[in-house]
Order: sequence, then C-alpha cells, then structure tokens
Amino acid sequence: MGAGAFLEPLAVVVLLFGGAWINRATDYSLSAKNPRWEEPALVARAVDGDDDLDVEEAQLTHSKRSLSPSLLPSQEDKWREREIRWLGFRTVVQTPNTAVFRNRLLSRVLHKFPFLVEAWYWALIYWVYQLGRAFTAVTLVEGTVHVARRHALQVIEMEKRLHIFWEIPIQKFFMSYPRLMMHINWLYSFIHIPGTIAFLVWLYYYTITRPWLYEARRRTMAVCNLLAFVVFTIWPCMPPRLLSDPAYTGPQAELAKSYGFVDTVHGKEGASSVWTQNKFCNQYAAMPSLHFGYSLMIGVTIMTIPLAPEHRRSKSLRLPFFNNSHPELAPAIRLPSPRRLACLTLGFMYPFAILIAIVSTANHFILDAVAGSLVCAVGWKINPMLLNLLPLEDWFLWVLRMHKPVQMPVEAERAFAVSLKKGKIDGWNPERPVVVNK
Repeated sequence: MGAGAFLEPLAVVVLLFGGAWINRATDYSLSAKNPRWEEPALVARAVDGDDDLDVEEAQLTHSKRSLSPSLLPSQEDKWREREIRWLGFRTVVQTPNTAVFRNRLLSRVLHKFPFLVEAWYWALIYWVYQLGRAFTAVTLVEGTVHVARRHALQVIEMEKRLHIFWEIPIQKFFMSYPRLMMHINWLYSFIHIPGTIAFLVWLYYYTITRPWLYEARRRTMAVCNLLAFVVFTIWPCMPPRLLSDPAYTGPQAELAKSYGFVDTVHGKEGASSVWTQNKFCNQYAAMPSLHFGYSLMIGVTIMTIPLAPEHRRSKSLRLPFFNNSHPELAPAIRLPSPRRLACLTLGFMYPFAILIAIVSTANHFILDAVAGSLVCAVGWKINPMLLNLLPLEDWFLWVLRMHKPVQMPVEAERAFAVSLKKGKIDGWNPERPVVVNK
C-alpha cells in the first residue's frame, strides 16, 4: 500500500476538518456568548403580522449558518420531551434538556463549528460498521469460506438464468486498456470513503436552509450500514476475484477457477487501499455492494437537488414537423436548464462509474449492485426510525455537559413564531416536523 496507508486516512481527516471550517459560523465568537442567544426576541418578539416575523437576512447566508437554540431562553427547563414512533406506536418520553449547557466551552465550539457534529456522526457510523466487519473477519472459520464460495457460485447461476452474467466480458474489455484499468483500480480503492465524505461536506453547505435534506441522507447511510452488516453476516458471499484462488483445491475448485476472474486491485500493478486490505477487513462481504448503494444515493441526490429559481428556467423545443400547418400547436419538449442538466449528468455518471469499477475489478457481481440499490431504497424508506435514538443522544450529551447545535430553517422559525404567539404549539422539536394544533 505504501504511502497510501498514510495518505488515505489523512485525506479523510482533511475533508472532515475542512468541512468543519467551511461550514463554520463566522458570526459567532468562542470567547463570548452568542448575542443572538441572549435575545428572546429571536422568535418570541411581539408581532402584529407575518411581516414583523422577518428574521435577520444574515441567517439565510452561508456565513451565518442559521444556527438556533433548540429552546427559547425563556422556556428552558431541566427536561424536554422526545417522541418515539415505531410501526404505529407513539409515545413521549422525557430527556434532559441539554440547552442548559449551551454556554459551556464544548457547546460553544460545536456552535462555532457545527459540522464537527457531523464528523462525529460519520465516525460513529463508519467505525460501528467496520468493527462489525472486523469481528466477522477475525471469527471466520474455514466452513464460512466454503459457504461464501458456494453463495458466489449461486449468484453466478442466478445471473445466468437472468441473462445478466456479464462480469467476465466487462472485465476483459477494460483489461485490454491497461492505462484505463489502472484508473479504474484507483477509482475503486480511493473514491468510496473520501468521495462520500466530500459529498456530505458539500450537501451540508448547500442545504443549510433545508437541513432535513441533509439529515435524511446521513441517516440513510447509517441504516444502509446496519442492513448490509446483517445481510453479509447471515449470507456471506465471496467476491468474484477470490473464486480464482490458486490455493483452493476443494470440490468446487475446478468450477470456481474456470471463470477466470482476475484480481486487478490487489496485485502488484493494482491500487490496493488501506480500507480494503487489512487483516480486519471481511473479504466475504460482497453482497450487498455499499460502493454502489452509496453512489446511487449520492447520484439521485445530485440529480434531484433543489436549485435556486434563476437556475430552474428551462426552454421548450417545439416539433413543427408534427403539425406543419400550425407550428404553434405542435408538441414541445421541455429541456432542462443548464444547471439541472449538469446535475443530471453528474448524478448519472458517478454511480455508473462506480458500477463499472466494482464489476471490472472483479470485486462485486452485478447482483451485488442490485442488492446495494435495494438496501439503499429500504434505508431511505425507514431512515426516520433513527430519530428514536435521540433520547439516548440527549442522555449522552447530558453526561458530557454539552449542547448540540440545531439547524432551524428560516421558514420553520417563522411558522414557529406565529404558532407560538397564537398558542397553537408549546415547543419545537428540530428533528421532527412542526405540528400545529388546530
């Protein structure tokens, strides 16, 4: 691995702390209390109409980062309420209100650099997943390897029935272009984790006034890791490259080696990564492919990201040959704006490139990518279940005597202030939508 053993983790650290710097609250000083926090008028000021609820324009800018306390100073209490929801079940529990610690040093650091919270979330998600993989790796027995090999051969048989067993011609095609194959090896080894973190940094910055867009995707990644861990623990599957293991002489050796898969990444001319080649890495976790699952979620997010009004304007192209006598009545094709077209192109090319990389390097089957897509879809569907862990987070922060910054969109602040004045709500939970009592 050489220098990559140091450069790869260094790149991750630089991205995480660089993201914290980019997303810092430039209007907040660590040496003093936040002036805005001392203003009960933030959303509790007397108002006569919606126009009087206008919050500072600076809260809409990226420099201000729109950070608000989870509770108003006048409403702070020792306890707060959290809602638990699960399969139609709903209850409310009391947890410590960490806002009472908001002026402590650690809390002020987090409010100055709110992305540090995201770095903590990412580290927690990543290391819990990796420790799970490490446990399965060090507890592997020979029988598990045989089971993983048998499952891989079953995947090949399934792909043959579905007429999608294209891995061998795909790999041979790209291996006929050595320089291109070298870049694909590097893409597979080094883009997955740094690329995902870079995406999170960008999305956090871009969606600062729509924090739910970012948080839903962060939670989805956590659920994907959980689901993937369950799948490859119950159903281990060998990647195609290991089917050609020359040391294997068991009953399925002839069939496994007959396919001729080549390990292009971990050889002398490859680009092995510190993330994919260590004794704690579970080599039999090919199904599902989180390489592709993550990339698909990133691609779909980029393709559907909300754009500013000036970048949404599209043009219509009429097809007059369908109505030569009345061209104005001819059907028209609406073309996306240049910015949206760029998002669509990038959003498609990234998962497509990852799909090519995982297949051509013989690290995943095509069905592994399909499974990764399904895991991503299920993770997206059920990601709100992680909100039920917020009571545990409250207790954890209470033990540390610190307060987590909360991103509150200006629109939510307006709705909250109006409803608070009219007595329609008693408080606001930033992790749940505002529910107004009618």
